[in-house]
Amino acid sequence: MAERRRPRLYTIPAHRAFADALVAGLVRRFGDDPLGLARGLILLPNNRAKLAVNNAFVRARGGALILPRLVAIGADDIGESIGAALDPADADPPPPAITPLARQMILARLVQEERPSLEASEAVRLAGELARTLDQLIVEEVDPARLATLDLGELTDHWRAALDLFRIVIERWPRELERLGRVDASARRVILLRRLADRWRTTPPDGFVCAAGITDAAPSVAAMMGRVAVMDRGLVVLAGLDRAMPDDEWAALGPHEADPITKRAERAIEVHPQFHLKQLLSRMGMARDDVALWADGSDHDASAARGRTIATALAPAEYTARWTELRPQQRQLAGVRIAELATPAEEAQAIALALRQALEVPERTAALVTPDRALARRVSAHCARWNIAVDDSAGRPLSILPPGTLLIAIVEAAAEGFAPLALLTLLKHPLVRAGEQRGRWLESVRRLDRRLRGPRPAPGLAGMEGHLGETADAWWHELRGLLGPLAEAFDNSRLSLGTLIAALRDAATALAGDEAWRGPAGRAAADLLAELEAEADRGPSNVAATGLGPLLRLLMDQVAVRPQGGHARVAIYGLIEARLQSADLMILGGLNEGVWPGAAAPDPWLAPRIRAMLGLPGLERAIGVAAHDFGQALGAREVLITRARRDARSPAIPSRLWLRLAAMAGDEFDRARDVALEQWTRAIDDGGTPQPAERPAPCPPRRLRPTAMSVTQVDRLKADPFAFYAQQILRLRMLDPVDADPTAAWRGTAVHAILEAWARDDACRVDLLAPRAIEMLADPTTHPLLRALWQPRLLAAVEWIAQRMAAEQASGRTVLAAEGKGGTTIAGIELSGRFDRIDRLGDGTLAIVDYKTGKAPSASAVRAGFSMQLGLLGAIAEDGGFPGISGTAGAFEYWSLARYRDSFGSVTSPVDPVGKGDRVVTSEFVGRARDEFTEAAKLWLLGDEPFKAKLHPEYAPYTEYDQLMRRDEWYGRDQ
Repeated sequence: MAERRRPRLYTIPAHRAFADALVAGLVRRFGDDPLGLARGLILLPNNRAKLAVNNAFVRARGGALILPRLVAIGADDIGESIGAALDPADADPPPPAITPLARQMILARLVQEERPSLEASEAVRLAGELARTLDQLIVEEVDPARLATLDLGELTDHWRAALDLFRIVIERWPRELERLGRVDASARRVILLRRLADRWRTTPPDGFVCAAGITDAAPSVAAMMGRVAVMDRGLVVLAGLDRAMPDDEWAALGPHEADPITKRAERAIEVHPQFHLKQLLSRMGMARDDVALWADGSDHDASAARGRTIATALAPAEYTARWTELRPQQRQLAGVRIAELATPAEEAQAIALALRQALEVPERTAALVTPDRALARRVSAHCARWNIAVDDSAGRPLSILPPGTLLIAIVEAAAEGFAPLALLTLLKHPLVRAGEQRGRWLESVRRLDRRLRGPRPAPGLAGMEGHLGETADAWWHELRGLLGPLAEAFDNSRLSLGTLIAALRDAATALAGDEAWRGPAGRAAADLLAELEAEADRGPSNVAATGLGPLLRLLMDQVAVRPQGGHARVAIYGLIEARLQSADLMILGGLNEGVWPGAAAPDPWLAPRIRAMLGLPGLERAIGVAAHDFGQALGAREVLITRARRDARSPAIPSRLWLRLAAMAGDEFDRARDVALEQWTRAIDDGGTPQPAERPAPCPPRRLRPTAMSVTQVDRLKADPFAFYAQQILRLRMLDPVDADPTAAWRGTAVHAILEAWARDDACRVDLLAPRAIEMLADPTTHPLLRALWQPRLLAAVEWIAQRMAAEQASGRTVLAAEGKGGTTIAGIELSGRFDRIDRLGDGTLAIVDYKTGKAPSASAVRAGFSMQLGLLGAIAEDGGFPGISGTAGAFEYWSLARYRDSFGSVTSPVDPVGKGDRVVTSEFVGRARDEFTEAAKLWLLGDEPFKAKLHPEYAPYTEYDQLMRRDEWYGRDQ
């Protein structure tokens, strides 16, 4: 029997720079022949690894050379194409692969046909999860027909329903592929790798073949690598296989044989970073003893002690008790720094400082490795403050880039009926009218912004135009022409998804022109819309116009736009992109549980028990792979490890990898703390000791102080002189929010508008008040939601007014005037006022009536000299300041429309003929109001009294100027 040939199977330890060590060994073996390298083929896991090996060849040779052929066969992400370089040139090529979007849309249609109640976006999301599960079945070469033979036992109804739906879709999916003449990309990958292994069995390549850094344990990949390992000129080089791991720990990883009696096997430790490598060796038909140490290294390697530290820290949990036996030299973390920051913002700042510090040394390189894409974006933004362009090589989702946000803004504006906030968000988008037209465009948008302050108008472009009225200018009509086709498409529920996508594309072009489709992100957006339009008929059938936004966002989240350019010596990597990479400084960021390693994503289609029965990888397998990535990155010569003590919502738990390293290293972990970096992080934006603002009390010259004012401003002048100063002298006014909820002030304005029209056009006829209110509410410019919510309350209130007035008229009381205005001069100040209603009482005196939609002022406020508006209106009336009205004011009433006991409406008065209830005597009210106003006018309008902020805060509920006066800095400290 022929002796088994020892395979050429090697591993490069984690403390060596993989790409440089690999290249050094290949050059030593095949570099003597000028064409020896050129005839070779190097199989790598992904395109980023190709770039790393390419750069390592350049560093190794320093000059021109002909490189081996570098081929990416795919990464741990299932379904990645293996590249056309491996397609066998035979007469029976496998069918072409279906595109990912086409597959997702077809699967979404199949899911929706089985579950018609699902929204299109939810069906597409489930289809994406279904595609990933299907890929795992294909890659693991598990026949989906086995689902029908499983003994489900006590499986829950939820999982039974999911499994039934999964089985139905899986049975229909092959027929769809056959009809299209396509195969799954993952299936095509399996076919190509199997054919490649068979072809190399009889016809190996002329040059060497090296499979390097591949950790995918799929059967087809393992078969191909097993074939390479035994070829005469083949080599397989693994990354970070632990040859020194004790045999009992290696055996404990599993998988384990089932007990012959219980038929159960001990669970494998899939979360361990060596498990997937052990499974790969097993499927290659080889053992750990067959793996030799790759002898070559490079100048970028760390010490061998670092490698032992990594292996020790990542031991299986059952064997960590051995850490107590470690000697001090076995706990050392030479070359490793630790930084623990308070928040994610501080962590990003610290990492950016470390990257900048690395660039201070010529030719020094640095890289951040993190699975946290938000952290990566923050670091990139911090580096930009020093003009260091560093991009995230993992890419950014299209949905957060300008072309993607433009498309989402267009869809949301149309779906919401061009509501003010959504419309302004769209019109202010940076891509809309970018360039020379941008300034003029924004001027028009700002004018529209001012007109849309307050409650939302009626929906649609027509409702918006009705709200604008005569202020709708030529620019608005131009805008309506641009958005009209989009509005029509979204209003027509019978249009197809393809038609909606076409309308969306046309609207983006009309608003932004070529800017919408420029650059990598713009091209990605154009490609996505084109493909989605082409595949729309194959997708879900009942896509509502309002559901297009969630659907589009979901699909754009799946499109990663890769950066172009950036600093040559700095990089940001995701975990997949970081494999085989090296740098002088490796920063491992985001070491919190749930981030690195991330939480295992649930499979909505197959329960963990079903996955185990089918032989699929456990959901926690990704944790072991993330731990392996951590160990590889930790092997750099200099390492910085960072975490934040809290995330955006709550305190964060340190990663199990962080805790393992801390527990293993003991005091060495604390000594590795980079205190200087943490201090620099806090100091860089430290503004020093805060200097709180003093309580403002501006004192403008007398010539700038107003000599005329309204009765409604008197309380503001006395209670909060600074607010009066800001409003009347600085002329500052707070804008209402866009799309605001109807406030009490807005409701009061609406009530007064109804009562004013009733007085002007209906002569205050009691029987015409309710019809007048209904007519005003029926105005098409009033938003239906406001009408529906507020109309019952308003009608109840005006009905109370009508009944009350009818009763008053029966007792001899008559209405003299309503909603009038006038003025008089008091203490040299022109005082103006507007009254709601003035009645003539039976005794000939005047009754001053003020309508309130809320609670009326209290008697205590009047006693304190505030809420004198009714008294000042009485003073104007007695002075003949209201045309056609004369007499003495004998009654002062607040007619409140708020809910009172079991109904709406009540009448209160701040005065009493004899002063009951500690109220002001009626006959003294006007004189008291004159005196209070005269005193205030002498101090602030005719005198030199400073306008002090919040002089009487209990009577100053106004908040619009609190930020201007920096209230929170001095309030309570300086009273």
